[in-house]
Amino acid sequence: MRASLVIAAIAACDPSSALHTPGGGNQPWLRDGAECMVCHDGLTTAAGEDVSFGTSWRASIMANSARDPYWQASVRRELIDHPRAGELIGDECSRCHMPMDNERARVAGGHGRVFERLGDPLAMDGVTCSLCHQISSARLGDPSSFVGGFTIDAKGWPAMYGPFDVQPEQTTVMRSALGVEPVRGDHIRSSELCATCHTLYTAELDAAGRTIGRFPEQVPYLEWLESSYRGKQTCQDCHMPGVPGPLPIASVSPRLRDHLSRHDFRGANFFMLGMLDRHRADLAVTAPAATLARVREITEAFLEQQAARVSVEVSRDGAALTADVHVENLTGHKLPTAYPSRRAWLHVTVRDVAGHAVFESGHLRPDGSIEGNDNDVDGRTFERHHTEIRSAGDVQIYEPILGTRDGAVTTGLLATSQYLKDNRLLPAGFDKAHASGDTDVHGDAAEDPDFTGGGDHVRYVVSLVGMSGPYTVAAELLYQPVGFRWAHNLEPYRAAAEPRRFVGYYDEMAGGTALRLAGASATAP
Repeated sequence: MRASLVIAAIAACDPSSALHTPGGGNQPWLRDGAECMVCHDGLTTAAGEDVSFGTSWRASIMANSARDPYWQASVRRELIDHPRAGELIGDECSRCHMPMDNERARVAGGHGRVFERLGDPLAMDGVTCSLCHQISSARLGDPSSFVGGFTIDAKGWPAMYGPFDVQPEQTTVMRSALGVEPVRGDHIRSSELCATCHTLYTAELDAAGRTIGRFPEQVPYLEWLESSYRGKQTCQDCHMPGVPGPLPIASVSPRLRDHLSRHDFRGANFFMLGMLDRHRADLAVTAPAATLARVREITEAFLEQQAARVSVEVSRDGAALTADVHVENLTGHKLPTAYPSRRAWLHVTVRDVAGHAVFESGHLRPDGSIEGNDNDVDGRTFERHHTEIRSAGDVQIYEPILGTRDGAVTTGLLATSQYLKDNRLLPAGFDKAHASGDTDVHGDAAEDPDFTGGGDHVRYVVSLVGMSGPYTVAAELLYQPVGFRWAHNLEPYRAAAEPRRFVGYYDEMAGGTALRLAGASATAP
């Protein structure tokens, strides 16, 4: 009854308005999330959990991709470093962070912009329902679809793709309300859909702003292709897990569906979710504080439960203690993956019978830097990959280190031509000896026989001269979405508002930059 009334009311709308004109001058196939939420919110499981698509999405990183203050600061840095490439930078950076506004500009024969579009409703809606659900299957998985190479077909009745069969009444509602036609498209649940924006090659630019190289800045899809997860689990299986029990997909439809996907887009950036909430007024965040907090909790639980596993074996030989630490990557791509500001590292402590620390490697300082990490002390160098650690001044950090054409360490994406180090933990099934050039291991890890598909093994040797046991060894894998050096390399750009704002936010929240992914302990006599 309710659905019939809604259909009747929508059908009574003026069909001559731009809202109902497919492909019209106002580009009605581009919609903000609020319009979708009218029907696709109000979804609750039998246990009382709110799984509304729009409510969950609104508090996600996807919805806030244009508000992300780190992204804005990084774009501003690139524009300052490469003033002659402003059009290229604006178009490429807005393609996946402000995709609807970028698409609108391209259809009109222009190019995307960033700072000129802040405040525009379509731009600020980030990666929204209307964007993902209108990407067609054309060229998905082909390299031409990468770097935001998705295709939206807006001819006739623009298609709105979903994973379920479509009923006539749904077509009536969608045509009348939004000027689009719902279509079943199984590609909406494929990794290839995600790969359009999450496979990113950045241009290496010279002083004149000309492209002189191409760099695989983030390629989690290509890493997944080389893992044992290929063909078994898609991106959506992990990052948009199903809701238990059959549920309607819309509040106006009584039809029940199995395997509805959650739309909180749990991923890796718990830190940014906290920053968005803390500075919601400055960043024009629209998601309620309680919902943002809930999505952050979900994200942290996801990372803590599904990212990694750590085990420790200890032995003692006279005055030396040996701890063999094994780290297992439980994800379907490198860990960490995607944007290169992310890093994970081993924090290992050895305590004596009184609980005093007699050895510690990888201590996180209050400012977000890692004790013993060369790169945090001096941005011109970096910490090498280790197979064995004997000094508290060494730390095992799983990270990408970017380099310029002449081999200098950099965090400027458009100055990057190579990886000087990439020892991010490999997924199960990954064969580093036969990896594609864009997913290679770089640096000392390439020659480490214990650094393989699925994880890494590190030995710690600690002198116990003059100390009393038994000894407890604790090892934990810590993770930061934005490492200290990546944040503080924005310091020289503080004259610009966006870098100055982000560095201030980072310093204010530095104590909460890291999360424990996994840990274990063992004892020795």
